[in-house]
Amino acid sequence: MNYPTLTIVIVNWNAGNLLRECIASIAPTSKEGFILSKVIIVDNASSDNSLSDIEKLGVSVTLIQNSENNGFATACNQGAAESTSDYLLFLNPDTRLFEDSLSSPITFMQSSKNTDVGIVGIQLLDENDNVARSCSRTPSLIIFLVQALGFNRLPKFRHLTHSMQEWPHDKTRDVDQVIGAFFLIRQSLFESLGGFDQRFFVYFEEVDLSYRVSKLGYRSIYLSNAQAFHAGCGTSDQVKAHRLFFSLRSRILYGFKHFTPFQAWALFFITLFLEPLTRVTFSVLKGGWREAQHTLRGYMMLIGDLRNILSH
Repeated sequence: MNYPTLTIVIVNWNAGNLLRECIASIAPTSKEGFILSKVIIVDNASSDNSLSDIEKLGVSVTLIQNSENNGFATACNQGAAESTSDYLLFLNPDTRLFEDSLSSPITFMQSSKNTDVGIVGIQLLDENDNVARSCSRTPSLIIFLVQALGFNRLPKFRHLTHSMQEWPHDKTRDVDQVIGAFFLIRQSLFESLGGFDQRFFVYFEEVDLSYRVSKLGYRSIYLSNAQAFHAGCGTSDQVKAHRLFFSLRSRILYGFKHFTPFQAWALFFITLFLEPLTRVTFSVLKGGWREAQHTLRGYMMLIGDLRNILSH
């Protein structure tokens, strides 16, 4: 019998012990029904001890070390380029796999009934074993406007948010997008689309790819009968201002790529002139002036990078 093959790509940037825990969790995971061809770690110039002793964790690893931080999308593409498998799994270093984390989604995709499924994500649990809200809608201008005004915090507007916070994630279903923390995709499909768009340094790369996958007629599925642990913000929480900057930057790039010119420029002005007021206000209420400083610093970085953003 010819079993399907899988390559796991993990992009690391100063993930510390989280990376080792992630790699160690791969070894005992069920390999029933498929062959794990490679586990590839692409390190974006980490300065911590993330890579120490990874060869002692019971998993054969291919390591790619970048001399500088090339961003998430580029690093994912680097890893994918080393794979010839049937499936690619992009896995965050702040995840840990369980027994059925790999076998269940691959079995699902191998079914003759699911040949039109291009991407699969699974149920993710936080440190308290709560089911995380990990799926999202395809973003629109109205969704970004609702979030910019802070209305997404009100129950009446939860259906107009990017993240599907109102849905308990308790059933298998079609979704617009699964989170990039556990992102299983057919390699042939990934290659046909040219991989992740490397203009997105981090954030929105999986949003963009999921949208392009849907335009080809493939579905994205959230699978509730398989689980993994996901810490969330495992490494990016180290740099809150940078995290906000890259999120806003990628959002603007997404708008100019997929929206009409009017919508893209409307999103640009909403992001630059309207949203800072609500973000700073909520930052002060949440964490005081120190939290607001992170927000303001993120916006200053965005303003400083506008020439580069608009050149794309």
